[in-house]
Amino acid sequence: MDKKKVLVVDDELDMRIFISTVFETSSYEAIAARDGKDGLAKAREHLPDLIILDIMMPGEGGVLMYRHLKSDETLKSIPVIMLSGVGKQTFFHYLKMMNIQPDDAIPKPEAYVEKPPNPEELLEIAASLLQSTA
Repeated sequence: MDKKKVLVVDDELDMRIFISTVFETSSYEAIAARDGKDGLAKAREHLPDLIILDIMMPGEGGVLMYRHLKSDETLKSIPVIMLSGVGKQTFFHYLKMMNIQPDDAIPKPEAYVEKPPNPEELLEIAASLLQSTA
């Protein structure tokens, strides 16, 4: 059986290593990217089963990458766990404001986890999302 691929996109090296290790020690294949541009390129190259995406990154940040993912026919069905130090309510309010133009609306992510993530919770959410897309 092939290992499920998880793309971890975060500008913080420590967080990329931490999350990648959590998944690798739980029989997943982890692929790391340092920003939204790198993450989008790796998503297209590897077609991961799940993406864990930090929102607050310099340059091409997480929200812009998320918009690209959800508007790409090949990538839009990949479940995304948004990860951030920003509170969940704050993020969803921001998303609501961005979606004022309904023709260009961004769907809500499949899951949202505040930093620092609890490894067991992250793995549970991932397993649930992967099971529902299987």
